[in-house]
Amino acid sequence: MPDINLPLHQGQSTRAARAAGAALFDRAILSRASLDALRKLNPVSLIRNPVIFTTELVSALVTALAIQAALTGKPWEFAAAIAVWLWLTVLFATFAEAVAEGRGRARAASLRRSRTETQAKLLVRHDDRSLWRHRAAAALQVNDVVLVEAGDIIPSDGEIIEGIASVNEAAVTGESAPVIRESGGDRSAVTGGTLVVSDWLVVRITAAPGSTFLDRMIALVEGASRQKTPNEIALDLLLAGMTIIFLIAVASLVGIAAWNGQPPSVTVLAALLITLIPTTIGGLLSAIGIAGMDRLVRFNVLATSGRAVEAAGDVDVLLLDKTGTITLGNRQAAAFIPAPGVAEQELAEAAVLSSLADQTPEGRSILAFARERHGFAVPALTASAREIAFTAQTRISGLDLGGASYRKGAVESLVKAVQAELPPALGQAIERIARQGGTPLAVSKDGRLLGAIELKDIVKPGIRERFAALRRMDIRTVMVTGDNCLTAAAIAAEAGVDDFIAEATPEDKLRYIRAAQAEGRLVAMCGDGTNDAPALAQADVGVAMQTGTQAAREAGNMVDLDSDPTKLIEVVEIGKQMLITRGALTTFSIANDVAKYFAILPAIFVVSYPELQALNVMRLTSPESAILSAVIFNALIIVALVPLALRGVRFTPVGAAALLRRNLLIYGLGGIVAPFLGIKLIDLLLNLLGMY
Repeated sequence: MPDINLPLHQGQSTRAARAAGAALFDRAILSRASLDALRKLNPVSLIRNPVIFTTELVSALVTALAIQAALTGKPWEFAAAIAVWLWLTVLFATFAEAVAEGRGRARAASLRRSRTETQAKLLVRHDDRSLWRHRAAAALQVNDVVLVEAGDIIPSDGEIIEGIASVNEAAVTGESAPVIRESGGDRSAVTGGTLVVSDWLVVRITAAPGSTFLDRMIALVEGASRQKTPNEIALDLLLAGMTIIFLIAVASLVGIAAWNGQPPSVTVLAALLITLIPTTIGGLLSAIGIAGMDRLVRFNVLATSGRAVEAAGDVDVLLLDKTGTITLGNRQAAAFIPAPGVAEQELAEAAVLSSLADQTPEGRSILAFARERHGFAVPALTASAREIAFTAQTRISGLDLGGASYRKGAVESLVKAVQAELPPALGQAIERIARQGGTPLAVSKDGRLLGAIELKDIVKPGIRERFAALRRMDIRTVMVTGDNCLTAAAIAAEAGVDDFIAEATPEDKLRYIRAAQAEGRLVAMCGDGTNDAPALAQADVGVAMQTGTQAAREAGNMVDLDSDPTKLIEVVEIGKQMLITRGALTTFSIANDVAKYFAILPAIFVVSYPELQALNVMRLTSPESAILSAVIFNALIIVALVPLALRGVRFTPVGAAALLRRNLLIYGLGGIVAPFLGIKLIDLLLNLLGMY
């Protein structure tokens, strides 16, 4: 199926695709999975999967019948062949689950390698960084306070209570670029196993030994903490019900055939039962669920609940923060607004010269805008030129050049500094910029106000198309912002969101989520602050940022290790992909079973009922060949579908009705056609080998 049209983050998609492709065919994973598949044959663990458990019981029965026939001198080859392929069917099913778990285990192994035995610097007195003693990281308790300096590994999860430092979180996120962590605000949480690159931090430990974020992450990616979702449980019940129905149907054939004096053998009935029950989806169901969580991990999103992954696929309301999610988060120059009697070219020249000493992102954006709009290049300064750097105290930057004085800065600060009067028309333009959520900067030359520069947060390129794609999937997008209604409405219209919440408080977010849930909707949101925690806990899918506070990470049921709020869109895509994969393979499996019924039943009973020859459209060689071909096909189709179960079915952002039609056409029709072709080819091969 064609790819979804949502543009992924290039680094994430490339990294995830490369990792997924490598892990799927990794020899070490496949070797380990082969051994694990044998261990999973234990009936005690296999009973969780009723379809495959039934297949194992039938395999044991046919094996016993083959051994009995061999010991009593009766023909045993047919029963032995059936037994071998029935056991392979069970083995292939457990192998699919083992491969899915192996991919998570490989990720967990890399995380374990990142965790080292660390000696922490436990502070004797919290207010004195010079008094500390060594303590093993594993012995740290909640509320212990430790000092972490440049070159030290953070010993455990905690909250920064003092200091600011650059931290390398590659051990957790896989990204080598250091990030800034500081006390206070929403970037005060640190994770054990990460490295302090510069400066120092005083950290209060928040995790008990063995329950750190890294410990929980290792357990989750290994699948140890994964519980079946309600959807999976319901599907298990459906498959168990179908197994019982087919068991009754096969048992009824005994009476029908006996009435004609030619009852089928137990081996034939056993083989017929296994080819008819939904072994395909039964063997792949666990692998699909595990692969869904693993796929999130490869996008650096950790799901703390299998239910969250499933819920992500059913989400129909997305709450997204404005700043840094929908917009770039950095104010950039958007317009030059000259005062009456001033040419825009003159204003642009003064803006460039007064911004040369401004090294802030806003200052650099003014130079870039002037270059693009008016072709201004950065001039070479003479030795006599005097640059005035921008500071947070003055909020002004400037340049004295050739006897002229150029200044740029916050309107109030500049008007006061140059002691000029603000022209009414320019004042109105500045007020309009402020009302629309922009930031006006005034520009002057020799004390005369030339005009203003409009700075505004730019909507991210392509975000409108992303929201349009979500709308085609029947997902409603809601922008959450602290801006006033006028600014929020302008950004919402430009970005193409369906709704917005302006001047949002934590209570407003919570109220909106509860109202949507009361209407039967599933809601997803992302956040990183303590004030986001109530909404994250209330949402069906709460994605907390790894850089956020401990409260936010504990409230959400997913953690984004890259701390990229826009990845919420990819989380929804992965959740939908998992549900679509499960639905597609269930459709294929059921269609497959129906086709096998009509493909082999006439060949089996054509001797008893010659009239069935008209339905034997494939002209299979013999009843024995028909049965063995069906059993072999039933086993091999599981192996053939393992890559699809692990990678997932691709999809386009269309509605549920269109998606259902497409699945029925591709997987329903494919499930009907595949058995006829596969069984016939295997029958021809058995005939060529002289077996039947």
